[in-house]
Amino acid sequence: MTSTTQRRPLWRPGRRALGLTALAVPALMALGGCGGRSGGGGGALRVVDYYNTPADDVAIDGALEASAAELGLTFARERVPGDQLVAKVLQMGSSRTMPDLLMLDNPDVQQVAASGALAPLEQYGIDVEDFTPAVADLGMFEGTLYGVAPTVNTIALFYDVAALEDAGVAPPTTWDELREAAAALTTPERYGLAFSATASYEGTWQFLPFMWSNGGDETELDGEGVLGASRLWGDLVGEGSASRSVVNWEQGDAMDQFKAGNAAMVVNGPWNIAGLREDVPELEWDVVTIPVPEPGGTSVAPLGGEVWTIPVTGDEQRQADAAALLKGFLSPQNQLAMAQERSTIPGDAEAAAQFAAENPDLSTFVDQVSTARSRTAQLGPDWPRTAKAIYTANQRVLVDDTDPAEAFDEAARTVD
Repeated sequence: MTSTTQRRPLWRPGRRALGLTALAVPALMALGGCGGRSGGGGGALRVVDYYNTPADDVAIDGALEASAAELGLTFARERVPGDQLVAKVLQMGSSRTMPDLLMLDNPDVQQVAASGALAPLEQYGIDVEDFTPAVADLGMFEGTLYGVAPTVNTIALFYDVAALEDAGVAPPTTWDELREAAAALTTPERYGLAFSATASYEGTWQFLPFMWSNGGDETELDGEGVLGASRLWGDLVGEGSASRSVVNWEQGDAMDQFKAGNAAMVVNGPWNIAGLREDVPELEWDVVTIPVPEPGGTSVAPLGGEVWTIPVTGDEQRQADAAALLKGFLSPQNQLAMAQERSTIPGDAEAAAQFAAENPDLSTFVDQVSTARSRTAQLGPDWPRTAKAIYTANQRVLVDDTDPAEAFDEAARTVD
């Protein structure tokens, strides 16, 4: 839920369509303690993930190889397309061929853990004491740790330095400044701002920083915090500071507009930094945290990233070996190496601080991650339904000019 140098198959918060997760829970309910050795007999530990770019492969293989070498273990990776991962997990569960290590998009963890298909990690000495609470929450279900995200990501506001200087505009920190900057930067050839408001979980992901920073809550979709954020988006499009095409743009499309000079600012993630450097090396850009409604407010964005888990296979020795491999894989040194290669942020708080000092281009994302939230922290397995209600309401606002109060009143009713 795309190449390191252009567009990633997700948008990095999770590179698969969450609509499949609703199908996962009933079928997985029978998987816990299903028996059968993962991969059959001894031999290499089976690892399943959806990474498919050169940078991902270098980072993930390198971290797994370093850990496996120290332990005298071997492993074999199986790459599954992101939009097929849950279906593949269901198939492996029914055939009793679950892998020894399974990577999941973080919004899927609670659904799969609720089925009993994942082993609690603390029994193997794996904990998240050095992680921020929000990062730790990504792998939690009902107070139990089932997965850990070695690196995470979020979104912030990229801007064209020269464009802002030419317009006499400072990087915006508040909503009023964002409106003013976007208007001042808009010309017949260029919009002031680009973002993704597509009818998908990607559109909701981009809306959350505005909603949460305004005090909006996913349990009260008709509340003023949510409505105010939707009005902001509607105003930016209605005033011509952002294109109406935002309703069709995925995050990669929005970044493409920025690269082409068709937008002076764009809401996006660190996974596009490599592409910016390679595709438009002459462009001078910088990043600030997502603007907040009022001066001094806290910018709250969603956490993206993949979580590593140990499925219940019925083979205690292989599960223990998988846990040892995972524990080494999660070391701060490996987190730093993976973050460096993939332009993501280490989950370990001290490693993240070191990473920010060594990578100033990514320091804003480290700051944004420090106040970020898990999308499933409040709603757990019910999150996908609410995420759909949010992006559907915003589509009505931006496409049909529906009043946000009407659109989100309907959204609230659909999830009640």
